Amino acid sequence: MDPRTRPLLLALSLCSLALAAGAPAARAEERAEERAAAPAPEAGGAPPPADAPPASEIALARSFTPFTPRPAPPPGEAAAPAEPPAWWSVGFQSTYVLQRKAGFQAPYTGPNSLTTAPETGYTLSATAFLGVRPWSGLELFFDPETIQSQDISHLSGLGGLSNGENQKSGGPIPTLYRARVFLRQTVDLGGEAATLEAGPNQFGGATRSRRLVVTAGNFSWGDVFDGNAFSHDPRTQFLNWALMSYGATDYPADVRGYTWGITVEYYQENWAFRAGRFAEPIESNGLALDAHVLDHYSDTVEIEHGHTVLGQPGKVRVLGIRNFTRMGSFRDALRYAAANGGAPDVASVRRDQAKYGLGVSFEQNVLPGVGLFGRLSFNDGRTETYSYAEIERAVAAGASVDGRYWRRPGDTLGFAWALDALSDDHRAYLGVGGLGFLIGDGRLDRYRPEQILEAYYSVNAFKGFWLTFDAQHIANPAYNADRGPVNVAGVRLHVEYP
Repeated sequence: MDPRTRPLLLALSLCSLALAAGAPAARAEERAEERAAAPAPEAGGAPPPADAPPASEIALARSFTPFTPRPAPPPGEAAAPAEPPAWWSVGFQSTYVLQRKAGFQAPYTGPNSLTTAPETGYTLSATAFLGVRPWSGLELFFDPETIQSQDISHLSGLGGLSNGENQKSGGPIPTLYRARVFLRQTVDLGGEAATLEAGPNQFGGATRSRRLVVTAGNFSWGDVFDGNAFSHDPRTQFLNWALMSYGATDYPADVRGYTWGITVEYYQENWAFRAGRFAEPIESNGLALDAHVLDHYSDTVEIEHGHTVLGQPGKVRVLGIRNFTRMGSFRDALRYAAANGGAPDVASVRRDQAKYGLGVSFEQNVLPGVGLFGRLSFNDGRTETYSYAEIERAVAAGASVDGRYWRRPGDTLGFAWALDALSDDHRAYLGVGGLGFLIGDGRLDRYRPEQILEAYYSVNAFKGFWLTFDAQHIANPAYNADRGPVNVAGVRLHVEYP
C-alpha cells in the first residue's frame, strides 16, 4: 500500500465509524419529526376536521412557537414533570486536509524558505468532546485528540501558513494527547431569558442575558476570544492562518495550539467583556509551557458589542494583548551580530520583555445566510514571534454565503483576502540573513507585504459530513518579492457528531 494513501483511508474509516454511530440518532430525529408533523386524532379516534390545515403547516407553525406554554392538566391530575437538562455530553470530530502546492520560480532559497518544487502535504485529526454537568452552572470537559501530518516545506516559508490544522505539530505517526481539560462556571445575574445552543464543549439550555462565566484549565485561547462567526475554525471555514484569527496578535499557545489559563467573561444584553491570563511556552513555539504565570504570561482583554443593521445581526470586537516572557529582540540581535560577526540570531539575546498587540474585528450579516467579516491587527514588532504566525501588521476581509440561495442549504461558499506585513526591525533582521521560527530566505532584497487570496466551497453531503474544495493564491511568500507567487489547492473531509 502506498504510504501516502494511508491517512486518507484512516480518515474515511473514522468518518464511517462516526456516521454509523450517528445514524440511529439521525433516524430517531427523523421519526420524531414525522410524528410531530402528523395531526393528533381527536378523542375516540375521529379523523381531523375537513378544514384542518395540512400537517406540513402544523409542523411549520410549531417550529416558530418553541416557547408555547403547555396546556394545564385536567383537574385532579398532576402536571407532567419537565424534562431535566442533560448532565453529560459526548461529541466527536475528524478532519482530513490534503493540499498540493504547485512549483514556482525563485532566484534563491534559504533555510526557512518555501521550496520551489511541487509538494503535497496533509493533516488528519480526530477529537472527542466529553463533558459532564454535575449541577446547574458548572461544566467539566475533557478532549483527547490525535494528529497525524506531513508538512509542506517543513511548515516554513510563509507568513500566513496554508493549513490551520498544521498548528498542531504532528508527524507521520499518529500522536495522541490531551487537547483540553477545563471547567466552566456560569452565574446567572438576571436580565432577559436567553438560550445557549449545544455544541462541542458547550451545554445547551436556558440562561440569562446578564451572566458571569469563569473558565479555567487547559484549553485554547481561541475557545474564548475572537469568536468570529465566519472565519474562526480551519476545520470548517478558511484554512489559512492569516484568516482563521488575528494574524498579528501572537496569541499564547504551545506548538499544538493549546495552553493553560483562566478567563472571566461578563455578558450584559448586547455587550460582552472578557479578560484572561494564559501560560506561554518556555521556548518560542515550544511544546512545554511555563507554569510560572506570575513571571511569564500572556494577558488578553476583549470588548464585544452585538447590534443589528437593517434587521440583520452583527458584532464588533476590540482586543488587546500583552505577552511578557523571555524573547529576543531584533535590534539586540542585530547589535550582537555587528559586534561579534555572523548572522543575527534572536535566540542568542533572549531576555524578559513585553510584546503588545491590538486587534479589531467585525462580522455582519447583510442577508440571511450571507455575512461579511474583517479583521485589523498589529503588534509592536520589536521581538520575535513567540507562539503564532510571523506577522506584525495584518488586515483581512471576506464573505461567507450559505447555499440556500442555490437550493443547497448547508453548503457554504467563502472567499477572503489578507495582507500581512512586517515591522522595520523584523525586515532589517531578515535582510542580513536572520532566521525566524517560520520564515527566513537568507536575504530580503525586495520586501513586499504578503498577500493571500483564499476561496472554498463546502458541500454538506449529508448530515454530519462536509466535503470542501479550497484554493489559495499567495503573492510575495515570506514577504519576498523575488519569490513566488504560490498556488495551493486543497480538499478537506470533515465529520462531526452529533
